[in-house]
Amino acid sequence: MATIDLSAAPSPRSEGTALEAAPRRIGLTVRELRHVAQLCGNAPLPFAAGTDGTEPATADPTDGLAGRLGRSPQQTEEATYRRAVAALPDPAQSLAHRGLLEDGRLSPGLAGAIGLLATPETALDIDVALGLPEASQLRVWHRQSGPAVAALTTVDGVVFELAWFGVDAWAAELARVAALPEGADRAASRVPPELDVPFDLADSVAEALDAGRDDLVDLLVQRASGTSTARGRVLTDADAAAALRALTAEAGGRLRALVARIGERTPDRAGVVSWTLLRDGWHSVRPHRVDAALRVEVRAVEPNELGAVLTPALAEAAP
Repeated sequence: MATIDLSAAPSPRSEGTALEAAPRRIGLTVRELRHVAQLCGNAPLPFAAGTDGTEPATADPTDGLAGRLGRSPQQTEEATYRRAVAALPDPAQSLAHRGLLEDGRLSPGLAGAIGLLATPETALDIDVALGLPEASQLRVWHRQSGPAVAALTTVDGVVFELAWFGVDAWAAELARVAALPEGADRAASRVPPELDVPFDLADSVAEALDAGRDDLVDLLVQRASGTSTARGRVLTDADAAAALRALTAEAGGRLRALVARIGERTPDRAGVVSWTLLRDGWHSVRPHRVDAALRVEVRAVEPNELGAVLTPALAEAAP
């Protein structure tokens, strides 16, 4: 299998082919998406199957109790989602009105993108949760086969963006996924741009802070004195404690990416990438070993670095 470098910049193109090479994007409701998948031989979609609002909900044996005690937040969200989807227009009519469906036939580009989603060589799932300026969650599925990539994106599970593009444009599309909203303000962070600490120390400090035991942080750092570094420089216990406290206190979002090869001969392996959003932007969180000791590297990164960070994870998942 050919090596894919997600950090590579797009190859030069002539003006005549630039428009043809640009990513194609189509907005689809969940009902349109499922209808298109049915027309493509019931092609599987990358997200879990769920109701599209056209069928009655399965009876819940706890409905009587829920009626007396009130619905849970999850039940309320599900009911809201069902109502929103049920209110969507008929998918066949809306697709035909937009010129995507004619005489029962889908536009070639749309059909090809759905087919690529169903039969990829490489699968990349990305989950982005942001708390600033307001809570939001972005779900992204990228599927690659040969020179082409299809991408499906949603925030609410009701409206999706379907895009398809060449592999050489993949890095730029990944930067779009990691881009922060315009309202996300940046400020100085107390976490150094390159922090490296023992995994056990970072884990125990996070647990102590989650339990409201800030008083234990200094003790934990003292027990691992001299093991935390910033850009190769050993941190004092005070600086290490401040950095670890900030790593928890400043966290305002996360990005998690899972990349895997698909195929009968492919071993069950996957590469994982994790980022955390601090006051000054994204920081990658990468576990690694030094002399058999497990450590964690926390490094400041920009959205356009996501492709470069994913390249080693892709190689890790390779057969």
